[in-house]
Amino acid sequence: MKLSFLLFVLYLKLSRAAKTNKAFRNYIGNLQLRILIKTADRKRGRLFIFDKGKVSTQRGADHKCDAALVWADPNTAFKVMLAGTDEASFLAAANGKLKVEGMAYFIQWFNDAVKLIM
Repeated sequence: MKLSFLLFVLYLKLSRAAKTNKAFRNYIGNLQLRILIKTADRKRGRLFIFDKGKVSTQRGADHKCDAALVWADPNTAFKVMLAGTDEASFLAAANGKLKVEGMAYFIQWFNDAVKLIM
Protein backbone atom coordinates (compact mmCIF):
# COMPACT_ATOMS: atom_id res chain seq x y z
CA MET A 1 0.00 0.00 0.00
CA LYS A 2 2.80 2.44 0.89
CA LEU A 3 4.55 1.76 -2.42
CA SER A 4 1.39 2.35 -4.44
CA PHE A 5 0.84 5.65 -2.66
CA LEU A 6 4.47 6.70 -3.19
CA LEU A 7 4.23 5.93 -6.92
CA PHE A 8 1.02 7.94 -7.18
CA VAL A 9 2.63 10.92 -5.41
CA LEU A 10 5.56 10.65 -7.81
CA TYR A 11 3.12 10.82 -10.70
CA LEU A 12 1.50 13.94 -9.21
CA LYS A 13 4.90 15.62 -8.91
CA LEU A 14 5.88 14.69 -12.47
CA SER A 15 2.55 15.83 -13.85
CA ARG A 16 2.71 19.16 -12.04
CA ALA A 17 6.31 19.73 -13.14
CA ALA A 18 5.31 19.10 -16.76
CA LYS A 19 2.98 22.07 -16.45
CA THR A 20 4.97 24.44 -14.25
CA ASN A 21 8.70 23.64 -14.39
CA LYS A 22 10.38 24.97 -17.54
CA ALA A 23 13.58 22.95 -17.06
CA PHE A 24 11.54 19.75 -16.67
CA ARG A 25 9.37 20.57 -19.71
CA ASN A 26 12.52 21.09 -21.76
CA TYR A 27 13.99 17.82 -20.48
CA ILE A 28 10.98 15.70 -21.38
CA GLY A 29 10.55 17.63 -24.67
CA ASN A 30 9.29 15.60 -27.61
CA LEU A 31 10.23 12.23 -26.18
CA GLN A 32 7.82 9.30 -26.13
CA LEU A 33 8.77 6.84 -23.41
CA ARG A 34 7.07 4.36 -21.09
CA ILE A 35 8.72 3.50 -17.76
CA LEU A 36 7.25 0.87 -15.46
CA ILE A 37 8.02 0.54 -11.75
CA LYS A 38 6.78 -2.77 -10.36
CA THR A 39 7.36 -5.54 -7.86
CA ALA A 40 8.71 -8.90 -9.01
CA ASP A 41 5.48 -10.63 -7.99
CA ARG A 42 3.58 -8.22 -10.30
CA LYS A 43 1.12 -7.30 -7.54
CA ARG A 44 2.07 -3.62 -7.47
CA GLY A 45 3.21 -1.25 -10.14
CA ARG A 46 2.68 1.97 -12.03
CA LEU A 47 3.45 2.90 -15.61
CA PHE A 48 4.75 6.42 -16.25
CA ILE A 49 4.06 7.64 -19.77
CA PHE A 50 5.98 10.55 -21.25
CA ASP A 51 4.41 11.68 -24.50
CA LYS A 52 5.74 14.81 -26.17
CA GLY A 53 5.84 16.96 -23.05
CA LYS A 54 2.89 15.38 -21.26
CA VAL A 55 2.99 12.94 -18.38
CA SER A 56 0.32 10.37 -17.65
CA THR A 57 0.15 7.13 -15.72
CA GLN A 58 -1.59 3.78 -15.45
CA ARG A 59 -1.89 1.57 -12.39
CA GLY A 60 -0.72 -2.01 -12.45
CA ALA A 61 2.36 -4.04 -13.23
CA ASP A 62 1.41 -5.62 -16.56
CA HIS A 63 1.97 -2.92 -19.15
CA LYS A 64 4.07 -2.68 -22.27
CA CYS A 65 7.05 -0.46 -21.51
CA ASP A 66 10.42 0.66 -22.83
CA ALA A 67 12.14 -0.09 -19.53
CA ALA A 68 11.18 -1.24 -16.04
CA LEU A 69 12.51 -1.06 -12.52
CA VAL A 70 11.64 -4.38 -10.88
CA TRP A 71 11.78 -4.46 -7.09
CA ALA A 72 12.04 -7.72 -5.15
CA ASP A 73 9.39 -6.56 -2.68
CA PRO A 74 7.32 -3.45 -1.92
CA ASN A 75 9.09 -2.67 1.38
CA THR A 76 12.49 -2.46 -0.27
CA ALA A 77 11.09 -0.36 -3.10
CA PHE A 78 9.45 2.05 -0.69
CA LYS A 79 12.54 2.47 1.50
CA VAL A 80 14.99 2.90 -1.37
CA MET A 81 12.78 5.22 -3.39
CA LEU A 82 12.02 7.33 -0.33
CA ALA A 83 15.76 7.57 0.41
CA GLY A 84 16.18 8.98 -3.10
CA THR A 85 19.90 8.36 -3.34
CA ASP A 86 21.94 6.63 -6.01
CA GLU A 87 23.82 4.80 -3.26
CA ALA A 88 20.61 3.22 -1.92
CA SER A 89 19.61 2.12 -5.44
CA PHE A 90 23.05 0.67 -6.19
CA LEU A 91 23.06 -1.21 -2.90
CA ALA A 92 19.60 -2.65 -3.62
CA ALA A 93 20.77 -3.77 -7.06
CA ALA A 94 23.96 -5.27 -5.63
CA ASN A 95 21.86 -7.26 -3.14
CA GLY A 96 19.55 -8.55 -5.88
CA LYS A 97 16.61 -6.45 -4.66
CA LEU A 98 16.40 -4.30 -7.81
CA LYS A 99 16.64 -5.26 -11.46
CA VAL A 100 16.28 -3.34 -14.69
CA GLU A 101 14.33 -4.73 -17.62
CA GLY A 102 14.86 -3.09 -20.99
CA MET A 103 17.38 -0.38 -21.74
CA ALA A 104 19.19 0.94 -18.68
CA TYR A 105 19.64 4.24 -20.51
CA PHE A 106 15.89 4.88 -20.26
CA ILE A 107 15.96 4.20 -16.52
CA GLN A 108 18.83 6.66 -16.12
CA TRP A 109 16.86 9.23 -18.13
CA PHE A 110 13.87 8.68 -15.82
CA ASN A 111 16.03 9.02 -12.68
CA ASP A 112 17.47 12.28 -14.03
CA ALA A 113 13.94 13.55 -14.74
CA VAL A 114 12.91 12.79 -11.16
CA LYS A 115 16.00 14.55 -9.81
CA LEU A 116 15.00 17.68 -11.74
CA ILE A 117 11.77 17.99 -9.79
CA MET A 118 12.98 17.01 -6.31
